[in-house]
Amino acid sequence: MQNKPYAWVPSLYLAEALPYVAVMVIATTMYKRLGLSNTELAFYTSWLYLPWVIKPLWSPFIAAIKTERWWVLLMQLLIGAGFAGIAFTLPTAYWLQGSLAFFWILAFASATHDIAADGLYILGLSTHDQSLYVGVRSTFYRIGNIVGQGLLVMLAGWLEKSQTIPMAWSIAFLVLAGTFLALWLWHSVALPKASHPEVQQRSGLLNDFWLALKTFFTKPHILTALLFMLLFRFPEGQLVKIANPFLLDTPDAGGLGLSTEAVGFTYGTVGIIGLTIGGLLGGWCVSRHGLKRWLWPMVLAISLPDLVYVYLAYVTPSFAAATDHSALFIINLCVFIEQFGYGFGFTAYMLYLVYFSQGERSTAVFSICTAMQALGMMIPGMIAGWMADHLGYLHFFWWVMLCCLVTFAVSALIKIDSSYGKK
Repeated sequence: MQNKPYAWVPSLYLAEALPYVAVMVIATTMYKRLGLSNTELAFYTSWLYLPWVIKPLWSPFIAAIKTERWWVLLMQLLIGAGFAGIAFTLPTAYWLQGSLAFFWILAFASATHDIAADGLYILGLSTHDQSLYVGVRSTFYRIGNIVGQGLLVMLAGWLEKSQTIPMAWSIAFLVLAGTFLALWLWHSVALPKASHPEVQQRSGLLNDFWLALKTFFTKPHILTALLFMLLFRFPEGQLVKIANPFLLDTPDAGGLGLSTEAVGFTYGTVGIIGLTIGGLLGGWCVSRHGLKRWLWPMVLAISLPDLVYVYLAYVTPSFAAATDHSALFIINLCVFIEQFGYGFGFTAYMLYLVYFSQGERSTAVFSICTAMQALGMMIPGMIAGWMADHLGYLHFFWWVMLCCLVTFAVSALIKIDSSYGKK
């Protein structure tokens, strides 16, 4: 079993996706249904990006303490316990403090699981199998997104019809806890006991970390690269925190009045399909003509489709809580278009991080790039709720469109070799 990648690669990357989706997306939807304001839910959940921002600080020490397999199994137990903790605190009087505490545990455990899982993928597979299964891992990560922000949210919405809202979400998180217990049991048998390279001295690892930081901050064009990493997604970092609350809020409050079930289908299923197709198409286009050729079409793709939310905010009164099929079709189509554009445009961002990381200590430099990526989502997300509450949804979405000028500005600054990404 342990020598069969098909037995553990799909389930490992399903397990990597679920807690991340829970922390970043499901939490926002749940807190909206539990009555938090946009200001509160966006601020609280944006802080949960922090473990991914500071992940490079402890990632070098993971393998120095125990094997990647040991870390994966431990983190899956901890993630399961975190989901159970959320489930048991939601029906109580201290539901907000308790659930946030467990979400913090989930965030740190998920970030650590990411490090260990990717390390195990490298150590447990031959170079040939790594290439062979890269599509499998990506596919099951996307499936994890659909299961989390699609099926699980739909389950919570269905339960809301017969249970109180806290109890409905409590049951949904218990399902997640049970899922992770099953994943832990399976991986206890299926994960490979990969041969491990000789562990480096921790003092050497610390020295390597500082050298990686030095390499990162002394790279050519570091200032423009940092601006690009932090600000390219400045509009999206705000939009992603408010999209679900807008779909859920009542028409009187300027929202579309969708049910929790409908949001799970629209944003968590239709949206993820659009995101996936856009990403696949983006990768294919760059492989044909290179990143430089496709940079500006991708900048347009990640920016202009945000206009669909301006349109939806304009027509909200006529949708009458979005109960008729034509209104639901329009909403689903708009979300698909926006997520397709985001998936297509995000290709340019991720490939630039890979491009910038080339050269000395490329793996460590890329890890720091991904930390900058998380910081670039964390900061705008923190102000998004306050902006939406004070401007109203319509004016907030116009503000997001104005922020797209920042994306255009930082994209104009970066330098890319014309041959990079071509077949």
